Amino acid sequence: MMYTVYEDIITMKLIQEACKILGVPMEAILKLFGEYFFAFCKKSGYDRMLRTLGGTLTEFIENLDALHGYLALSYQEMNAPSFRLERGADGKMLLHYYSDRSGLCHIVPGIIEAVARDFFSVDVAMDILDMNKEAERTGKKEHVVFLIVQKPHRQMRRAKPNRLQDGQDIQRDQEVLDAAFLRLRGTSLSVSVCPVKKSRWEVVRSMVTFGNGHLLNTFVPIYPEQLWIEVKTFCDAFPFHIVFDESLKVKQTGVNIQKYVPGLQTQKIQLDEYFSIIHPQVTFNISSICKFINSQFVLKARREMMPKAWKRHPTLKLRGQMIWMESMRCMIFLCSPKLRSLQELEECQMHLSDLAPHDTTRDLILLNQQRLAEMQLSTQLERKKEELRVLSKHLAIEKKKTETLLYAMLPEHVANQLKEGRKVAAGEFKTCTILFSDVVTFTNICAACEPIQIVNMLNSMYSKFDRLTSVHEVYKVETIGDAYMVVGGVPVPVGNHAQRVANFALGMRISAKEVMNPVTGEPIQIRVGIHTGPVLAGVVGDKMPRYCLFGDTVNTASRMESHGLPDKVHLSPTTYRALENQGFEIIERGEIEVKGKGKMTTYFLIQNLNASEDEIMGRPQTLLDLTEASARDNPNVGTVAVPRCTDSREPPAERDAADEIGLFLVEAVGRTFQPQLLDRICHKPHKLRYLLTNHGSWAPWCGKQAVLPGSPRGLRLKNVSEPRSCGQGAPSPPRGRWDGGTPSCSFKRRVQ
Repeated sequence: MMYTVYEDIITMKLIQEACKILGVPMEAILKLFGEYFFAFCKKSGYDRMLRTLGGTLTEFIENLDALHGYLALSYQEMNAPSFRLERGADGKMLLHYYSDRSGLCHIVPGIIEAVARDFFSVDVAMDILDMNKEAERTGKKEHVVFLIVQKPHRQMRRAKPNRLQDGQDIQRDQEVLDAAFLRLRGTSLSVSVCPVKKSRWEVVRSMVTFGNGHLLNTFVPIYPEQLWIEVKTFCDAFPFHIVFDESLKVKQTGVNIQKYVPGLQTQKIQLDEYFSIIHPQVTFNISSICKFINSQFVLKARREMMPKAWKRHPTLKLRGQMIWMESMRCMIFLCSPKLRSLQELEECQMHLSDLAPHDTTRDLILLNQQRLAEMQLSTQLERKKEELRVLSKHLAIEKKKTETLLYAMLPEHVANQLKEGRKVAAGEFKTCTILFSDVVTFTNICAACEPIQIVNMLNSMYSKFDRLTSVHEVYKVETIGDAYMVVGGVPVPVGNHAQRVANFALGMRISAKEVMNPVTGEPIQIRVGIHTGPVLAGVVGDKMPRYCLFGDTVNTASRMESHGLPDKVHLSPTTYRALENQGFEIIERGEIEVKGKGKMTTYFLIQNLNASEDEIMGRPQTLLDLTEASARDNPNVGTVAVPRCTDSREPPAERDAADEIGLFLVEAVGRTFQPQLLDRICHKPHKLRYLLTNHGSWAPWCGKQAVLPGSPRGLRLKNVSEPRSCGQGAPSPPRGRWDGGTPSCSFKRRVQ
């Protein structure tokens, strides 16, 4: 989020995690972050502002505090560091870094070195000379001293062979100076008023128009012999200024600062009695101020020294520059009120007229007012954007629910066409299988029961049927009363539509036994009829549209249901031919008279020979079923014994097949152990703790741990006891315990 302040603890955690992942020290991460932060500032629109801070690296560093002061107008919660620079010999500098935020000092070398390379084409080497807590900064400030050594940039070093050309340029400049001196000797020298006498060459250099040569760096200012300004005029022109001596006694103040701090009109007062320094945070004395003479100072008026009527107003803050006057042994503080907006101006009961016309604080207040409004608008937009994102997420969830409900009523492609406002064209299907079912004696049940009982009975039955439609991938067309209609091969044509509907019918018959007749309390009975043939399918109606089937196939399927028998699946001849030789047990009913169709030879579907009841119902298969299925598929593998838990602590009913008790395998003598069987039985092979066999002696395993060679995850048999006879002439499996303290088990062996 823009304009959001993040705690340093978050930054440090990110850096620590980066150090762990990358395997590099924290100092290197912070230095790289400094380089990236400088590049980020340039891309964010601060490039021109940074370039104009100074013409050299020294001037750039000396003006960093002023830049931070300006940025604080927009980023009020910014906690910026302070910098103090000491110039040394041989181009070396000492950079003093002060910050409330400990541990981030290594960012500075990354920033400074990047600035030096990019802006000033010099290479900089920075080393930490000292690191401590600054005593005069209340003991909370981190004080780090960096040694900065400037070296020419590589590109500058490659330019050294051109020194001969530079020397020729200097010689030509000297000739230009001589000619200019001869022309200006009669006029220029007579107007010079300098407190210190200069040579003629210095005067000429100061008056020659600046060009692109070496004269640009030779400017020397000229000062008057006396100050041509009245004291009153100076105090009016600079309404916010304070002059104080080495003992902090106030010598002179501007007119408006006296207006808002009346105590300054008193003679011989101490400046530190009325103000405290809040930036940079140094002790209020001349020596500390001189250390940070290049920094921007912010003084805050002491509330207790203000008139009582003014104490409820915001405290006055003055921001400006400290200038040491050596000849007078005094310090002048040229300042102006530190204000961010028109609101703060009003709260201080000040007006723009109180600021000098030349004071840029006027412009800053007006410009920053606009910037604050833009920031507030940006924050609101960010908040609205986040709200829209949350609403969009909720809308997507609700849309998903709506689509799920719609797709339950209509086929997906049909529903999508209706959502787009298009007409759904009817489609012809050359072959499909339709099923009808109803409840036997439903009319009698309705006459003997309350309506709510009928609703509950039908809801229970239809819920079970609806689940089966997903299991066998058939399409539910509609329900009318006790009639239930599904189709296979529509709306998505498939080749095995008859097999799908047949399996669905077998599942319906099983599910109906779980629904009780509210009159008798016994399971209800249903009739099921199935027919295969062509149909025409389409959407009819504008309100409550339904996907309907049309054609003689629908009528014939309905006749199969109405002419059927209780608890029977009645098949037409076309359905019989579709299911013939497909693994279904079907018996012939014989020839019957069908209303509207005449005589027809029909059939009853008994069962699916290739599918178990659990597979028909879509239930998860048990361990025993999987084991027997594996034994059928792999006759070379020995019979598997299933353990029976005899401990009183029964396992939870909801545990999956892998957690119930487990299946324990061991390779039989001369037979191959199949790890893939474990995968079919349990998706957690490490839970299988014991191994059984149906061949050989248990003696090698008695009294010690037994390890199955080559078994997955090192399956072990622990604390095996002596074998017991099971009365069949073969040793019984060992007794043991589960790893992890789970219940003890005894095992029964299946005799082949």
